[in-house]
Amino acid sequence: MKIIIIGPAHPLRGGLASYNERLAREFKHQGHDVSVYTFSLQYPGFLFPGTTQFSTEPAPADLDIHVRINSINPLNWISVGNELKKIKPDIIIVRYWLPFMGPCLGTILRIVQKNKHTKIICIADNIIPHEKRPGDKAFTNYFIKPIDGFITMSEKVLADLKQLGVNKPAQFVAHPLYDNFGEKISKEEARKQLGISNEESIVLFFGFIRKYKGLDILYESIHELKQNHKSEIANLKFLIAGEFYEDRKQYDELIEKLDIKDQLILRTDFIPDSEVKYYLCAADVVIQPYRSATQSGVTPLAYHFEVPMIVTNVGGLPSLVPDDKVGLIAEPNPASIAEKIIEYFQKGEAHFIPHLKEEKKKYSWSKMVESIIKLTNLRSV
Repeated sequence: MKIIIIGPAHPLRGGLASYNERLAREFKHQGHDVSVYTFSLQYPGFLFPGTTQFSTEPAPADLDIHVRINSINPLNWISVGNELKKIKPDIIIVRYWLPFMGPCLGTILRIVQKNKHTKIICIADNIIPHEKRPGDKAFTNYFIKPIDGFITMSEKVLADLKQLGVNKPAQFVAHPLYDNFGEKISKEEARKQLGISNEESIVLFFGFIRKYKGLDILYESIHELKQNHKSEIANLKFLIAGEFYEDRKQYDELIEKLDIKDQLILRTDFIPDSEVKYYLCAADVVIQPYRSATQSGVTPLAYHFEVPMIVTNVGGLPSLVPDDKVGLIAEPNPASIAEKIIEYFQKGEAHFIPHLKEEKKKYSWSKMVESIIKLTNLRSV
């Protein structure tokens, strides 16, 4: 079949781009003709909180990527829509993660729909956003109309679709493993690359930093550990790896206020794809102290590199991390997170690894592709 994926891809960077490129490779591996249509302008500067939207990595030589979509230019939307309508792909897979994209993507897809051939499947990362803005509901409703079916990667987003009254086929399929960042390496080699001692136990907070991800809650947890478990955390360090997507000043001030600087290793620049494996493989445990969540791209990374997790009991996180098997579930407050960190190191990594290796078998790209194709044959209910 002719498949087109609409969403971020090289030269854009980040988790969505990595996912779309890996999905394209899976379709290609299964014998389909696949192209990716990405953005020439994804966000205007004032909407992007990071340092740059663009990757410094070389372009993937094995993928057909078209840099075509301007998210704020309606004339471009019409041009791209007509181009895709004429191509008549069998399936378009479109990513939806932010209501801001609703007018752009919704317009393109309404034009494509007129060819009466192409099936349009949305992989919905979020339907109700973490950080709400005026117009969210109207933009999302506009986007939804031309969609034939939905894939969600958390039960939470599936429930959000029902809450909005969406009456179209929808299926939950777990986020596949991020296996495109290289193979697992030894903890010693990873730490050598990062300049981290092998004598320390490492708790990794990974990914871009926004309020909903709860880094401030983690900082409060570290303070609690210093107050009540000082001897137990003497060799414990917290590796904070990821770019700030909001003002970092509040976090720096919190570090000083709580007097926790000695427990932190801060690597708060963007982590390029080629270095991701070093951070995951250096860790004893990955921590996700989120206030709210649908799913997380960090979870499949941890599965791939076989690092147990401590996650909070919010959104879709607990369903992806079976408690006391793949990791531990904490409540989203400092006391509970501190307690689970102590419990994790008392039980030890070896307690969790056999369960994690078994559980990770569920998260395959072939299952995602199979589910997308199957969804194109279902009718609305």
